[in-house]
Amino acid sequence: MDNQAGIELMRKGNYEEAAKQFAAYIEENPKEPTGYINMGNLLAALNDFERALVFYERALELDYDATVAYYGIGCVHYQQENHQQAIQAFTEALTGGMNEADLFYMLGMSYYSEGKLAHAQANLSRAYELSSEDSEIVFQYGLCLAQLELLDEARPLFEKTIALDPSHADAYYNLGVVQAASDEAEAALASFNQALAHQPGHLLAGNGKRLIEATLEKG
Repeated sequence: MDNQAGIELMRKGNYEEAAKQFAAYIEENPKEPTGYINMGNLLAALNDFERALVFYERALELDYDATVAYYGIGCVHYQQENHQQAIQAFTEALTGGMNEADLFYMLGMSYYSEGKLAHAQANLSRAYELSSEDSEIVFQYGLCLAQLELLDEARPLFEKTIALDPSHADAYYNLGVVQAASDEAEAALASFNQALAHQPGHLLAGNGKRLIEATLEKG
């Protein structure tokens, strides 16, 4: 059986057939960690986190240096909001030599969720270096900088997010916040309006719009 065929089936959302491919591959190659990792990824995609961890752990028993398994474990813990355990697993993947944007992004987001903004910034910065055209990496890096009150550095990242994804309501909202902080009321209002155009129920953008309109009315 072919692992790659299972991966393709999984990408197409045909999880049942993908599971059969991975199970058959594991049966034929019981000492090969890749099959267990792929099955773990499939189970994680189905939110079967407990079983996913079992398969990742089995992969590591077979190959302690299977860094992708550590990454999978980290993603499972992150989805369950076990951020400290996620950080530990992602760090193991990093120590094992994994050097991909997704790893630094997830490690950065885990630190961000723990309120450790300096660590978050360092990892999101590296993710941005490796994948500067990924709109969500760009946005979250900008958001982290904004939380650190580095607004001049955050602004171009929100602008770039919008260039990459013109319907990104949160990027418009956060750009509006930066503009409002710089006393650019008209520009901020335009950004809040754009956020609401793309997401009419955006409460924060709605509040920002009302505050700016009240300020402009006072003159």
